[in-house]
Amino acid sequence: MHVKRLTLTDFRNYRDAELDLSEGVTVFVGPNGQGKTNLVESLGYLATLGSHRTSVDSAMIRAGADSAVVRAALRHVDRELLVEVQLNRGAANRAQVNRSAVRTRELPRYFSSILFAPEDLALVRGEPSTRRRFIDELLVQRSPRLAGVQADYARIVTQRNSLLKSARAQRIKESQLSTLEIWNERLVELGSELIDRREALVGELAGPLRVAYQAVAGVDQHPRITQRLSIHGAVGDDDEPDAGGGAAFRDARFPGSAGNGQGESAVSAPSTSEQFRAALAGVRRKELERGITLVGPHRDDLLFELNELPAKGYASHGESWSFALALRLASAQLLRAESVIGDPVLVLDDVFAELDAARRRALASAIGDFEQVLITAAVLEDVPQELGARLVKIRAGEVASE
Repeated sequence: MHVKRLTLTDFRNYRDAELDLSEGVTVFVGPNGQGKTNLVESLGYLATLGSHRTSVDSAMIRAGADSAVVRAALRHVDRELLVEVQLNRGAANRAQVNRSAVRTRELPRYFSSILFAPEDLALVRGEPSTRRRFIDELLVQRSPRLAGVQADYARIVTQRNSLLKSARAQRIKESQLSTLEIWNERLVELGSELIDRREALVGELAGPLRVAYQAVAGVDQHPRITQRLSIHGAVGDDDEPDAGGGAAFRDARFPGSAGNGQGESAVSAPSTSEQFRAALAGVRRKELERGITLVGPHRDDLLFELNELPAKGYASHGESWSFALALRLASAQLLRAESVIGDPVLVLDDVFAELDAARRRALASAIGDFEQVLITAAVLEDVPQELGARLVKIRAGEVASE
């Protein structure tokens, strides 16, 4: 799949913009602050229903405007599709496919994209929320239905937190909180599905991640991802991984996994929902004291390892970048392997400026055979010449020349 035409109305600093695109590599070049990232951010929103720069949709609406529109004409083989999203201030967003209204959360069914950005270093070195966002966005791209599950789970957490805060303020006894059990069941139902889906995805990423890491780093340092689960006590009350939790959760297994290595079948292990309920019971008093939900996928983390050591804290700057790039490349390979709509569109937002010459060449080689690659760069010389790109100059929210 590739984007044939991108049209923006009141998006970021673009009042009106229309750009024809083609297969292969396109580089948007221009000084910083002119709108290069805004262009590719709009495509990222169509694919993931979010931005890599902000968590607030209204921030993408041009100052003084009530709404912004992103419209993309897509082509896959001989089929063409028009997808559109309207971001509204103070109202629900709206979406269309071929001029027919659809639910916004259905957009990832029609378009997929993988974004590489300088912010990706935070995947390795940053907060747990960054890693949760990474895995959840990839989940939605592979199974758009999960956008609804994620939204419903977040709503349950909010409502449950309100009940806990109210109980704390009114000093309601634990034995009088029968309403909490109703929220608990829904929390466990939705949360267990997200935990299991994340675990399955982590397993599928293992092979592509190792191949991608070796491609960009030139060595095999045994990159590995495992979940750190709050229902196992691997994440503390401050939403940070427990310092001593590494060995305890590293070999945790779920139904459908390889077992515990000691002959015990996966069938006999407690289900995720059973473990979730037990964890909730164990933190009940603490939740009432603090007024927040302390366990569940909203507090989990991912552990990234190189040579059996945590990448966060042990990996060098170059190794951290290699891991971040490998995560994106592995994600792209997964989407490519299973997609019925063709390759995901690869977007590299000023990422070459962050890399040394060797990693630039390695990344260029790894992405060169994707159907469409869009790159932003303030300095054209940062982009490896072997990519053979078409150039588009951007100036002050306008396409200055091609």
